Amino acid sequence: MPSEPPAARHVLEFPGGYTRTTGPVIGRFLSELRARRIVGVRTAEGRVLVPPLEYDPGTGDPVTGEYVQVGPAGTVTTCAWVDEPLEGHPLDRPFAWALIALDGADTALLHAVDAGNPKAIATGTRVWPVWSERPTGNVTDLSHFVPEVTKIVAPVRAEYRLRAGGALGVFLAGVERGVLLGGRCQSCEKVYVPYRLSCPECGTAIGEPVELPGTGTVTTFAINNLPDPRAPQVPFVSAYILLDGADIPMIALVGDVPAHEVRHGMRVRAVWVPTEERTASMTNIRWFAPTGEPDVEL
Repeated sequence: MPSEPPAARHVLEFPGGYTRTTGPVIGRFLSELRARRIVGVRTAEGRVLVPPLEYDPGTGDPVTGEYVQVGPAGTVTTCAWVDEPLEGHPLDRPFAWALIALDGADTALLHAVDAGNPKAIATGTRVWPVWSERPTGNVTDLSHFVPEVTKIVAPVRAEYRLRAGGALGVFLAGVERGVLLGGRCQSCEKVYVPYRLSCPECGTAIGEPVELPGTGTVTTFAINNLPDPRAPQVPFVSAYILLDGADIPMIALVGDVPAHEVRHGMRVRAVWVPTEERTASMTNIRWFAPTGEPDVEL
């Protein structure tokens, strides 16, 4: 077996750090950063270079020495996402390297953007600087950039009690007994469910409730793909069901059948929770399930 070639470890180090003079242009730029300002320098052609340079890279001519404050905000012109920061990177969490055209500048500044996730940054994203807490006259005084605030998330919670009125109380009392109650208009003879005290069409008072069977027909439905604590599974179906003997449909879940098999005109029946679990609530009906009868032409 050939032996490993000999190797020697070497270290190049400048004790106390490598020191160099900045010159008037870069020195001015770093001094402004220490004061939490970003400046560029104007060329003879009127372009503003950021970071400032001593010579115009386009013509080679010396810059004018006129310093222009830019930013502080800017626009991302291109970016690359870093999933795993390395030692020496400006941030210890995933971030983006980006070229940022600061407002008022004609060139782009390369810097880090703490966007949180790669979907939060793209070409055209507006960004603002985050400054170091202890400026020292170094490029790191400008710690990084963050995306402009475009939305806020505020927790919203409303707690209230709903007391059932006369008609709703009658209907829920029936549901607690395992019965669906509707109301028949004495004028137009239409049957409405849930039970109500007056006809919504002609305004005539409705008398005693009418007991309706727990069977009906699906008139229209929607397949839902977001979880719902009331649903039997995901995807699940919510449907308008026209109870036998009623003239308007009521909305309910459809279960015990794959979502893609639910149809307009499907015959269904109410599936009730056990009697001992019932309360004055529509949760007494788990869902409506197919009866197996032939579909109804609507």
